Amino acid sequence: MARNDGIDRVCVRNAGYKETKIGKVQRHNERENEEYSNPDIIRERSHLNIHYKEPTGSYGEMFRQMVQDKVISTRGLKETADHYCELVFDVNTAYFHNHGGYEYAKKFYEDAYQAAIKIVGGEQYILSAVMHADERNRAMSEALGYDVYHYHLHVVYVPVVEKQILWSKRCKDKSLVGTVKETIMQVSRSKKWNSNPVVDADGNTLRRPDGKAVLRNSYSILQDDFYTAMQAAGYEDVERGEAGSGEEHLTVTQFKVLKEQERLADLQEAQIAVAAKVAQLDADKELAEDAKEQAQEELQEAQSKLKEIAPRINKMEAFAQKYTGDPEDLLPPAGALESGSSYRRNKALPLVSHLVRLLRDIYNRYLDVKSKLAHLQERYDRDAEPLKKRNVQLAGENQQLRGKADRYDRLCEKLGQAQIDELVNGGNAIRRFRKEKGEQL
Repeated sequence: MARNDGIDRVCVRNAGYKETKIGKVQRHNERENEEYSNPDIIRERSHLNIHYKEPTGSYGEMFRQMVQDKVISTRGLKETADHYCELVFDVNTAYFHNHGGYEYAKKFYEDAYQAAIKIVGGEQYILSAVMHADERNRAMSEALGYDVYHYHLHVVYVPVVEKQILWSKRCKDKSLVGTVKETIMQVSRSKKWNSNPVVDADGNTLRRPDGKAVLRNSYSILQDDFYTAMQAAGYEDVERGEAGSGEEHLTVTQFKVLKEQERLADLQEAQIAVAAKVAQLDADKELAEDAKEQAQEELQEAQSKLKEIAPRINKMEAFAQKYTGDPEDLLPPAGALESGSSYRRNKALPLVSHLVRLLRDIYNRYLDVKSKLAHLQERYDRDAEPLKKRNVQLAGENQQLRGKADRYDRLCEKLGQAQIDELVNGGNAIRRFRKEKGEQL
């Protein structure tokens, strides 16, 4: 977490690279790539990058030439060991922004380069030293409304330590055995950055309870050396950075940037919550409308069937009422040429009795159908009323959310759509801001 104390702190980090990895470092530092994964590298400004020592060839070629010229020695160096190191000198972006920007940064890192020469052990071991002025600080730029650039210094060098080679016992001149044969500058990252014992005011080594010496981390020593050098160069308004820390120390301007990012993050969360609520209400409304539509379809189908059979039912009712009385009352008397009792007994009465039974069966079936239709109508009336009420409720809630969405749209117009889109599509702006600051440190 940043302290928000308004103090600017200098920091330097040291990284080791194997032979197989140094090409990537070179392409980045010397801007040899056509494209970069970091969208904040503005190639149109790369001509403003300043070389305090420009390489005479590739880093690998320069290394091999130094070996050939016996400036360095690879005696005992494994192929898998780190052959190169890189120092990255840095101060938070706002420091240069508040002191005039580019011109001030050029002078600051010119003095930082002189400190690098002492830290490395000599300019002859430095392959390249370049200040980058083409990397945009996105968070500050968006908050302030104009481009702000982050200045930092890359120094690539060969880590060496002085080593004395003694005459061995195989030497013919026995008087030379054990004396110094030659002194070489041996390539060794581990020995160059070996931790040193801590001593007290009398120069005695401090020890732990188990008797082992208390060691001071070489990275902490590096921070001290850089800070001391910059203080001596006149930069008394900066403080020492913390070894191994990715902490960013904010000025007032940066604090405002952070607060703006926090506010935009809150708006993003509010937008997501509103969108989720609207989506849920829309889904509920859609389900209710589907249920209502299905019930209406069932009712319409039932009403259609009712209309289709209603005329038939009416005719059947009239027919049944007419012909469901006593069969003997429905038949006319016998004609003059036939026996009445014989006609009624043998022909008319069996026929009419059969017809009456048939009509009564049809009439009972009609009553069943009519009862089912009445039940269907009752169910629709019962189910349709809650759906109507729910529909009215959803319409009210939807209107409220639409009002919130309209206010959010007006906020987007005020802040700028590009800034809002960045928050929605680019992930968490605050974490990215802090991560970028941590990487720069």
